[in-house]
Amino acid sequence: MSTAEHTADAPAILSEVKPAVLPRAVLVGHGRSFSWITEKICGIIEDKTPRWWWICFAVAAFVASWTVMGLTYLVSTGVGVWGHHTPINWAWDIVNFVFWIGIGHAGTLISAILCLLRQKWRTSINRAAEAMTIFAVVCAAIFPVFHVGRIWFAVLPGWLFPFPNANDIWQNFRSPLEWDVFAVSTYGTVSVLFWYVGLIPDLAILRDRFYAAGNKTRSFLYGLFAMGWRGSNRHWSNYEMAYMILAGISTPLVLSVHTIVSFDFAVSLIPGWHTTIFPPYFVAGAIFSGFGMVLTLMLPLRAVYKLEDLITQYHIDCMCKITLATGTIVGYAYAMEFFIAWYGANPNESFAFINRAFGHYAWAYWIMISCNVITPQLFWFKKVRANTALVWVLSIFVNVGMWFERFVIIVTSLARDYLPSSWGYYSPSIVEIFTFFGTFGVFSVLFLLFIRFLPIMPMAELKAVTPQGDPHSGADGHH
Repeated sequence: MSTAEHTADAPAILSEVKPAVLPRAVLVGHGRSFSWITEKICGIIEDKTPRWWWICFAVAAFVASWTVMGLTYLVSTGVGVWGHHTPINWAWDIVNFVFWIGIGHAGTLISAILCLLRQKWRTSINRAAEAMTIFAVVCAAIFPVFHVGRIWFAVLPGWLFPFPNANDIWQNFRSPLEWDVFAVSTYGTVSVLFWYVGLIPDLAILRDRFYAAGNKTRSFLYGLFAMGWRGSNRHWSNYEMAYMILAGISTPLVLSVHTIVSFDFAVSLIPGWHTTIFPPYFVAGAIFSGFGMVLTLMLPLRAVYKLEDLITQYHIDCMCKITLATGTIVGYAYAMEFFIAWYGANPNESFAFINRAFGHYAWAYWIMISCNVITPQLFWFKKVRANTALVWVLSIFVNVGMWFERFVIIVTSLARDYLPSSWGYYSPSIVEIFTFFGTFGVFSVLFLLFIRFLPIMPMAELKAVTPQGDPHSGADGHH
């Protein structure tokens, strides 16, 4: 065929080929208007406090008191009230620290990375996930400070924090334990800023609504934190710039924080820890457990507050698929650990992993495998993802499995190290058990206060993903 003939035929061929246009997912169901979104989100705060909230708050406060009592008893008596001892000097304290830091990762990922990637489905869940991040960091920070026993030495003379002191004793800045202090404190600070900046337009809406309703006290308080927001073009321009800058700062933090947490183990010479796979493995595991917790929290909220039009089946599908992907990565990492131990031809490494699977802590290892490798594979099936009750149960299994992962990594490696003469078996004390479960109460108290007094979803971002929020759609929405 000549070039001329080919050129002449091209338009006819192109007219026959009609590329498929994939329908965009509906992110706000039933074509809800702007005013409906505002009333729905603000109504949660403006309505009378429901009875279930008071019951949950009372139970959470009671459980949180376990942590307060446990830490008070620890400081007054000594760290010996916990069950760890030589050779297992890291036990539930560091297990819980890594667990809670991992829980907080999904919030920053949803807020920062999905924001930069223009994933609009994040809008319904990012506010609650950011709050979850902050509260999880609060729970995590308890353990590395208190596990030293004499907390005043950890804080005041500068064992962890670089405060000048009379003895000129400074931290070992080459230690990953010190890197942790800077990483977690930076992560917490940026997470709070990111969360607060996103709240400002919604706080201004609440300020104006309470002022119109005659509640001057609450109007003043919300207005104080809204910092004079008026919704002008200049305000929105500065807001969006600040939000994107914080998203850019937060993105490397998602990867770096749990990478540095993994260095606590990876830079040591303990069999089972000394491996280069830990940084990506820990990051994937943190995102995995974080999304598990987001599902655990958001599905009950969706049911209680009738938010099915804002947290649609599409949102649940997306979260399940990310959980499936990261869970598969974690399962791959488990297999690679055995391969690396075999390929490295180090008998101590090989023993460490065989001991994990078939030794004294085999029960913990197989709970971890069942929850982290087998459970997420159920999300391949659409019928499973469509069953919200089943998704909620599976999300709890995910978090149970990730706690056992940290337990297996830390305890089994220390219980059987190089010297058989120093081998031991660790069992937690009742003080450790109550202190840990009390942190779920601390987390729940903070989260219940959040959903009662602050908007659980960003109203402006929700309106932007509706059809009427698109100036080219031709749809009409009422403010």
